[in-house]
Amino acid sequence: MRVSKNDIPVVLEVPGAVARQLDGFGEIPRMGSVAGEWFSLGAGTDIAPLLEGLERDTCASPHWGFVISGQVVLTYADHPEETVSGGDLFFWPPFHSVRVTEDAEVILFSPHGAHRAVVDHMAVKLGVA
Repeated sequence: MRVSKNDIPVVLEVPGAVARQLDGFGEIPRMGSVAGEWFSLGAGTDIAPLLEGLERDTCASPHWGFVISGQVVLTYADHPEETVSGGDLFFWPPFHSVRVTEDAEVILFSPHGAHRAVVDHMAVKLGVA
C-alpha cells in the first residue's frame, strides 16, 4: 500500500497543527485495525490540556513511527520524559503527552479506534468537532 501525504484525510486542523489519519494499514492482534497518520505540528504545540478527561489525562494509544523533521518531547505517566528528533524511529507506549519544541513532521502507525477516540476528544476540547 502506498499513499501520498495529501491523500491522507485531515481529521483535525487548527492553527499550528494538522492531523491526517487513514485506516487500513494492517491489523494488530487484540488492538484491531492500524491507521497510518501524518502530523504537522508547530513549535509550542502542547496537547496536555487537550487530553484532560481521558484516562490518566494522557493519550492511552501506543504509536510506532518516524520523525521526519523537528523535535517533540514526550511526557509519560510511567516513564522518564524523552525527546525525539528528525531522523528518529520511535515507539510511544500508552499514557503519554506530546509537546513540540521545533516545528515537526511526524509519521505514526497507531491502533485506529484507540487513537481516533483521542483525536476526537481533542477536537471537542478545541471546539472544532
